[in-house]
Amino acid sequence: MPRRSPRNSPDDFIPAYLKLPSGEIGKRTAEAEDMLSACRLCPRCCGVNRREGELGFCRTGDRAVVSSWGPHFGEERPLVGRRGSGTVFFTNCNLGCLFCQNYTISHLGEGAEMSAEDLSSVMTGLQAAGCHNINLVTPTHQVPMILEALEIAAEDGLRIPVVYNTGGYDSVETLRILDGIVDIYMPDFKYSDPDAAARYSAAPDYPEVAKAAIREMHRQVGDLVINDEGIAERGLLVRHLVMPEGIAGTEEVVRFIAEEISTNTYINIMDQYHPCYKAFDHPPLDRRITPEEYRGAIQAAIRAGLKRIDGVTC
Repeated sequence: MPRRSPRNSPDDFIPAYLKLPSGEIGKRTAEAEDMLSACRLCPRCCGVNRREGELGFCRTGDRAVVSSWGPHFGEERPLVGRRGSGTVFFTNCNLGCLFCQNYTISHLGEGAEMSAEDLSSVMTGLQAAGCHNINLVTPTHQVPMILEALEIAAEDGLRIPVVYNTGGYDSVETLRILDGIVDIYMPDFKYSDPDAAARYSAAPDYPEVAKAAIREMHRQVGDLVINDEGIAERGLLVRHLVMPEGIAGTEEVVRFIAEEISTNTYINIMDQYHPCYKAFDHPPLDRRITPEEYRGAIQAAIRAGLKRIDGVTC
């Protein structure tokens, strides 16, 4: 079950980015921007010069591209609370999932460029709307632009946690730039099988990359800490989508988390898979999962020793 913070009041909370020395976010922004010149922000290491308009796998230049933003109530309860999670959906993606449920954003490029000043205003606006956090959805390929906006937002009074909501295909080098900035890491762990990762997401190295990324995330922020109002303030929250016929390799995923991260890892084992985008052309992705498949995934997590499974009393 969720672990409560020892603090009595969420008013005591100070986000990580406000604890940094003056100018530190700007230094991190410059580091991340340098990586755009021969892009290595993500494990694909395309090597294109995004600062000069060259595009790699993610089809994104050197400006933020955003699809939508607003209070979101479909996330995990510790993120949503009573007033919602302040989600910002970034356009494009560094993965190529054939079944993506947000394919109009990730594959078709739905969205528009946004300046750092405008993106910072989005963040402070979500805080003003009462959101419990800033939830950066698919941020990996836009880290420099996010950091530039965050520095402005922090100067303008932002003081709620930053959630890094990622597909899990993240480089440790980029994650280390975020150390002391991100409060909550929320990666997917999509696959434990490299063949499935190659076939369905064009990323054969995904399992090893995700393992290294999750290790680094946990090193930075530890297990998820939830305050007395039930709101997450800091830590790691892992998502795993159960897929038809065991494609995701759930047993290996939960074993890794329990044995190599922490049995106190907060994990959401999700049952909402449904065919989208090109999944209809790739059986068995062309069907929903069965109740038996989902129950089997939950049982695997319990057998592995995981103690904090979203929606499950262990």
